[in-house]
Amino acid sequence: MREILAHFGGVPLRALGDKETLLSEGDRTGHLYALAEGRLEVLRGETQVALLEEPGSLIGEMAVLLDSPHTATVRALGEAKVYVAKDGADFLSGRPELAWLVSRLLARRLNAATTYLVDIKRQFAGYGNHLEMVGEVLESLMHQQGISRGRQASDRDGYQD
Repeated sequence: MREILAHFGGVPLRALGDKETLLSEGDRTGHLYALAEGRLEVLRGETQVALLEEPGSLIGEMAVLLDSPHTATVRALGEAKVYVAKDGADFLSGRPELAWLVSRLLARRLNAATTYLVDIKRQFAGYGNHLEMVGEVLESLMHQQGISRGRQASDRDGYQD
């Protein structure tokens, strides 16, 4: 994470008070944040899904990369400071080394999620209940590349538009 933090030199800092919200689930900011100091909690609905304490932890990267609303709420636990890159897409585009580090971070997260789902699938194989959907989730993760299934099939078969 310290490698990531090195790319935020000269980026404005924002101070957060205890329980202050940095970003809200469903909002669009286009901002990319990096934790400078303190602790942040990540919430989906009312459920805490992560606790960020390491300087250089990124916030908002998925929304920036997908050009979509934020998928979680992030708020301070105690006083915290974050770097704020106002135009996250331009910020990443102008820093290919940082974009590479973000790619590796996201690949590690995807690998961990996929490994977890595979483990669940193995544990509940043959139970015949709602947990069978884990296979469908895995299939979706493995094939979701931003193009339709029809396009994937035609590309695989060598057809062109």
